[in-house]
Amino acid sequence: MTIRDLPILSWLLPIGSLALAIGIRYSGGQLGSAHPWVASTLAIGVLLATVFVVLQHAEILAVRLGQPYGTLLLTFAVTTVEVSIIVSMMLHGENNPTLARQSVFSTVMITCAGVVGLCLTLGGWQHHQQGLKRQGTSAFLSVLTALTIITLVLPNFTTMATTPGSFAPVQLIFVSFCSVLLYGSFVFAQTGRHRDDFLDDGLGHHAARDHAPGRATWVNAFLLLTGLVGVVLLAEQVAIGVEDGLAALHVGQRDEIVGAFIALLVLLPEALSAIRAAWRNELQRSLNIALGSALATIGLTIPAVGIASLLAGRELTLGLSSGDSVLLALILAISIHSFGTGRTTVLTGLVHLVVFIAYLLLIAFP
Repeated sequence: MTIRDLPILSWLLPIGSLALAIGIRYSGGQLGSAHPWVASTLAIGVLLATVFVVLQHAEILAVRLGQPYGTLLLTFAVTTVEVSIIVSMMLHGENNPTLARQSVFSTVMITCAGVVGLCLTLGGWQHHQQGLKRQGTSAFLSVLTALTIITLVLPNFTTMATTPGSFAPVQLIFVSFCSVLLYGSFVFAQTGRHRDDFLDDGLGHHAARDHAPGRATWVNAFLLLTGLVGVVLLAEQVAIGVEDGLAALHVGQRDEIVGAFIALLVLLPEALSAIRAAWRNELQRSLNIALGSALATIGLTIPAVGIASLLAGRELTLGLSSGDSVLLALILAISIHSFGTGRTTVLTGLVHLVVFIAYLLLIAFP
């Protein structure tokens, strides 16, 4: 099986998006500066189309590799995309110490409130109620709670750093190490000793495996990674353009808007995959994707941006505002209650969606 054997858009869009992104990036800015709206519209259109193709390759790999390895592959790839965007934008122009914080916080809120809310609502509407593995979901939530509080709330209460909401270098190194340790331990449990805690018991996953397209795994993996690199480069250009445009218009809440924009673009493939899994009554796989992306964001992005800030000598503010801290604590508490019974309904999803709407409202009207 070669690339030429695939439908044309399955390989043309990933390769084309990468070529377009490289062309815009290394054209000296002439395309973006001479025709900013044309360039932005073209980049967004190709980016969204590529996301759907990337999702197709990710779904095929998830079926061929089995769970949870297929889901982990997509999670690692998407997290790499987000880290690359955040670090590049941190180093773009003037120092922006809160961009990483807002991007990570937006990822947690979009996944735990928005994506999970849509999955539970649509899945509950289609199947009335859905079951999940409480052991695996509890492991997700316990690690996620520990990492979010340590990295996004604790900085507001430390006294060693001179800037409020920041860690001192030794504290940042320690927190980064703990983040990698906890996430690595979780991945080891998910793929090894406690793998059964994260697998669906329903028939949907097995049916999908029986009807999986017979493509070569390496071809899909190559096109998945190529498409994701194209997406990250295009998203970076679009996000930088949005940030510069908001600055020129003197819009407040720029970091919050740009952070949510980055998280939404990067999470789109995983969000769609999670929603489709919930619709097929594969709720555990849906939660593995959604909660796994939030967990990977905290566990991998914080250490990456922490190292980048130390090496570049740029300030990094991680402590959330009081309002954001309340929203974070609320969605974590709701998640614990939502998944504690081992089944979910439409009502469960609506509760998550209400919190997500409140998050969006506070971005627009703080």
